[in-house]
Amino acid sequence: MKNREMKKRPSAQKGRTFNSKNKRISINQDPFFDAEEKGSKQRRKMEEDDDEDIESSSGEDEEDDGDEGGGFGSGRKGGEGEEDEEEEEETAGEMKLRLSKDLLKLMTEAEKEEQEEEEEGSGDDEKRRVEREGQRDSRVLKILQQQQLEESGRLRRAIASRVQKPETSDGFRVLVKHRQSVTAVALSEDDLRGFSASKDGSILHWDVDSGKTEKYTWPTDEVLKAHGAKDPQGQATKHSKHVLALAVSSDGRYLASGGLDRHVHLWDIRTRQHLQAFPGHKGPVSCLTFRKGTSELFSGSFDRAVKIWNVEDRAYISTLFGHQSEVVTIDCLRVERVLTVGRDRTMHLWKVPEERQLIFRAPASSLECCCFISNQEFLSGSDDGSIEHWNVLRKKPVHIVKNAHALVSSSQFEQENGGLPNGHIENGDQSPQNLSPLARSWISSICVCRSSDLAASGAGNGSVHLWAIQSESKGISPLFQLPLVGFVNSLAFAKSGRFLVAGVGQEPRLGRWDRIPVARNGVAVHSLKLS
Repeated sequence: MKNREMKKRPSAQKGRTFNSKNKRISINQDPFFDAEEKGSKQRRKMEEDDDEDIESSSGEDEEDDGDEGGGFGSGRKGGEGEEDEEEEEETAGEMKLRLSKDLLKLMTEAEKEEQEEEEEGSGDDEKRRVEREGQRDSRVLKILQQQQLEESGRLRRAIASRVQKPETSDGFRVLVKHRQSVTAVALSEDDLRGFSASKDGSILHWDVDSGKTEKYTWPTDEVLKAHGAKDPQGQATKHSKHVLALAVSSDGRYLASGGLDRHVHLWDIRTRQHLQAFPGHKGPVSCLTFRKGTSELFSGSFDRAVKIWNVEDRAYISTLFGHQSEVVTIDCLRVERVLTVGRDRTMHLWKVPEERQLIFRAPASSLECCCFISNQEFLSGSDDGSIEHWNVLRKKPVHIVKNAHALVSSSQFEQENGGLPNGHIENGDQSPQNLSPLARSWISSICVCRSSDLAASGAGNGSVHLWAIQSESKGISPLFQLPLVGFVNSLAFAKSGRFLVAGVGQEPRLGRWDRIPVARNGVAVHSLKLS
């Protein structure tokens, strides 16, 4: 037996060499190591083929930890199936690309039809065909550039001069009825759908043309807690459905609402289902706005804070501090700048990436509303009935219209009103018998038709006023008065400027200190004829 083992050992060690100097063993031919080497080559080849599809688990863990540390909501939820579904859904950028391609396709087809007609009439040469293609491409480029400038706020469309004077038969028509005062209205990006909220807690989704309404149903308290809602604190003993603000995302997927329950609620527009409740505010959520073309949501509250959320990731981003009193109105365009007004007589322009803010102080005792004209200009309305025109380069208003919603006749309202040396305009006779009560002349809402020179303001004096935004030297000038009884708590223009939507009620949006019993609670629409 020993002899046999001794004979086998040399054969087992055949192919191996031992070096006494460096103590290394080299393996030349061994079936075990040959198989392992072949397997490693196959694995390397598979890894190279699938390198783009494989993500490390450590990277995912790091992303989840970052989302949890960044805010109240988790970063990403759901399994791989949900992520695949989200990837299939069209984003705002993809939608714009698709629309641009459709526009290019339509223009190409039109050019082809014209070319075929010309070829039938007379012969065509290569030179003329190339010229037509160049003209077509230049027209498409010009249209796309104009759209981009309008969306960015660098180009202002001249719409105010095209608005025709409304006839006596024209007026606001009540499209949607609410049981209590309407506090907020919003329009989708395509101007086909509208949304309204009321003090009774109802949120309605309606068609602009037909007026057909669909109601959003509030989930139970258990579902709200499962979606992130916290228990009521302070004076609130239960979740109040009193809604004060609405906002619609640019891609038409999300609707955000806020109110007395101190939460920001996120809804799915397609299914009208409640998705998420964002806690964090210590006071009622009074205003909301989406940044155009993104999933960033900004919320203002009575707790004097402005919070930033990411609705796509259901996450909290950051908080902006600076107001010394309640934040009541907020607005934002495509650039990451936020405009807010508060009861501290200040308006703040937040430059979010730079972590800076510009503070503008109004001569009024309190500012009530604001909106962007462009990235450099904006409007505000105050409780003394004044409308201020601002420029980002000046700390004081460049132009003020005083008593913009006083009860005066239309003849007194026109150009014979005298101008003051400081650029202020006095609208009408200021005698006490011609002025409405101070509370009803407050500018409760103001809006601008995006990328245009047309603006509208609302109060409780019985009419909505249209304004033409001119240069800094001329300021803003009045156009027409549109009769509407009640407190105009919210306004929204169609992007085309073809109609104006007003949320009206018997009571003001943020209080019950006055009441107009003859007013109708609901959403009113007024068509505008453009020449």
